[in-house]
Amino acid sequence: MSAIETRLSELGITLPEAPAPAANYVPYVITGNTVYVSGQISMGPDGFLTGKLGDSVSVEDGAAAAKTCAISLLAQLKAACGGDIDRLVRVVKLVGFVNSTADFTDQPKVINGASDFMVEALGDKGRHARSAVSAAALPFDVSVEIEGIFEIA
Repeated sequence: MSAIETRLSELGITLPEAPAPAANYVPYVITGNTVYVSGQISMGPDGFLTGKLGDSVSVEDGAAAAKTCAISLLAQLKAACGGDIDRLVRVVKLVGFVNSTADFTDQPKVINGASDFMVEALGDKGRHARSAVSAAALPFDVSVEIEGIFEIA
């Protein structure tokens, strides 16, 4: 087991199989030593984590949804690395989209669920630049979608 997967196991996380794309796009693109991972949507064991922040979803539940996106990002990264996720040099940037009402302003607190997880799981390799933005709606009414940029060896 890789060092990163050992750390994830200590946190009670097993990476799922990388989700297949839902339309005419690829799940990731590698150019040079950079991996661009397409947006990953919030999923739980029973399906999509849905709803709007500022309405039916709490900040805490939104942050938990963001963490599921981060786990999916790492699953896609592992696939991009041919199964060797230890090729990760660092998380470069996360861009988080939060399905939220017009007056909701805590998008950063929601995306902290992904950012905090990346640092907890990856240490300094998980520290990254970030954007956290509001969206009037997201696919399938999911609460959160996050895309990522990673540097690999």
